[in-house]
Amino acid sequence: MQDTDLKAVREKIRAGEHPGPTSGLASGHVQTNLVVLPEDYAFDFLKFCIRNPKPCPILEVTDEGSPSAPVMAPEADLRTDVPKYRVYEAGELVDEPPDIRGYWEDDLVSFLIGCSFTFETALLAAGLRLTHQDQSKNVPMYVTDRECVPSGPFSGPMVVSMRPYKPDEIPAAVSVSGRYPAMHGAPVHIGEPSALGVKDLDHPEFGEAVTIGEDETPVFWACGVTPQAVALQARPPLMITHSPGHMFITDRRNAEYEV
Repeated sequence: MQDTDLKAVREKIRAGEHPGPTSGLASGHVQTNLVVLPEDYAFDFLKFCIRNPKPCPILEVTDEGSPSAPVMAPEADLRTDVPKYRVYEAGELVDEPPDIRGYWEDDLVSFLIGCSFTFETALLAAGLRLTHQDQSKNVPMYVTDRECVPSGPFSGPMVVSMRPYKPDEIPAAVSVSGRYPAMHGAPVHIGEPSALGVKDLDHPEFGEAVTIGEDETPVFWACGVTPQAVALQARPPLMITHSPGHMFITDRRNAEYEV
């Protein structure tokens, strides 16, 4: 049974009354990335996720043609319950609609992928602030030079999200996020962005840049936006995802995925 906060948030998203990012919404509930593909591409993408578990930890794969996620959110509708979607055709971004009912086909398979927004609640509980929330920004995300293990037509670079912390806060940030391996787990890199091939923190490929204090160090986590970077190379006839930072909020609790 859904709690009141989750039900209210989902109703607002479905009605188009919350078009923005979901960081901090329905606190305590797992948020996920969304990837929707034609069935002909689904098995290769499933293998891609299994081969790249840090950026693409799979939580659920739906039945062909079904907009329901019976494991993660049986009462939700994947066509309407994300604030903003991205629609790619042959690798080109063609639309960012508030729902995807007009694009839905009977051969589509949906993948729900773990999201770092899930462990943000635990970071806050540990006394670690979230700069993007403090600055009312969408978390910054960067395309790296670290190539994923390919599968069929799916190949390309890993994307990372970044949250800055003071040096004495970093051990706690690593420890807390590491308790959530299904949500990307511990950081993949701490410190110099160029080691990831990231040239300019002020110009993220996704999300919004944040102001980093002189006494802070950038900390990078693998990110579920990776499939969107990969879509540019795979070029399936249709690929639908969430818009970066605009996640699918599930019925499941964060505590279920803490290890």
